[in-house]
Amino acid sequence: MSNLPTLVFVPGAWHKPTCYDKIIKPLEDQHKLKCIRVTLPSGSGDPEATFKNDIDAAQDAISSETTQGRNVVVIAHSYGGMVGSSAIKGFYKPQDTSSTSLSTSDQSQSPAKGYVIGLILIASGFTFTGLAFMDPFFGHPPPSWRVNKETGYAELVSPPRELFYHDVPAEDAEYAVSQLTPQSLKSLFEGGEYSYAGWLHVPAWYIGTVEDRGLPVVAQRLNVGMAREMGCPVEHRELQTSHSPFLSQPEETVGIVVEAVEAFSGRTVERELVVRGGGNEIVVPAARLWQPITWYRFGLPLVFGHLIGRGVLIFNWTRGLFRRSRS
Repeated sequence: MSNLPTLVFVPGAWHKPTCYDKIIKPLEDQHKLKCIRVTLPSGSGDPEATFKNDIDAAQDAISSETTQGRNVVVIAHSYGGMVGSSAIKGFYKPQDTSSTSLSTSDQSQSPAKGYVIGLILIASGFTFTGLAFMDPFFGHPPPSWRVNKETGYAELVSPPRELFYHDVPAEDAEYAVSQLTPQSLKSLFEGGEYSYAGWLHVPAWYIGTVEDRGLPVVAQRLNVGMAREMGCPVEHRELQTSHSPFLSQPEETVGIVVEAVEAFSGRTVERELVVRGGGNEIVVPAARLWQPITWYRFGLPLVFGHLIGRGVLIFNWTRGLFRRSRS
């Protein structure tokens, strides 16, 4: 049981790591998995907290395990996906120690050390190396939040319960709203030089959220298609939930996490028989020939995502060729 990886949980913007409590408890008690919560400085009431501060906090949690010889799976939600992916830098297992793409810390890492062996993204995106969180949006926030330069925080405009927890039981949703914290603008608009596409170096699973009012599911499917085209064989699951499946469908979320951990580690995780109710279903998104509706729901977004990924690859190849020709 000690050979199982440690799970490092990175929350999204405005959220404390306690948002994961409903899934961490069964993961620890029923499945005997060690879980570590990461508190992000950018969501701790400091407007000066940066994206780099968040990465440092996540890397400290990862390092506390890998230096003890334990492997790690990073689980990240929403904005936390960018933090979690970037924090993988220097902690993934080198496939070829002669590769020039490895950082110094990758090459010098002792074989006795642990590594990050997997990434689970929940309603998130796939980070691009060198881009800040808001760069793909050209610095324009979505209608759900606004910039307050006087306070230095990103302020929610949409009612949080509707944005994050519309399908969560009322009492739980009210408590979750009460736990939200201010989010620093610096973490969202700056720090692109520290971002890193860690998902290109470890196996990745993606938990999509079909009823998401914060990150539309179509955008999520585009992201998965893009990542697959760029070389990451993403395992994709979807739940009929809001932006916060760890609160609205914790049993199903735990089930996916356990399945992913077993795939990453090649080991069986201890289980207890759980009888699920409510008709909740875990879906593996795919276009099926005999189900034309899936061509529209899954096929088109995934195909367009592949096209975007191909465009990014061509752009990176062209930029690299141009730079070499000038040197």
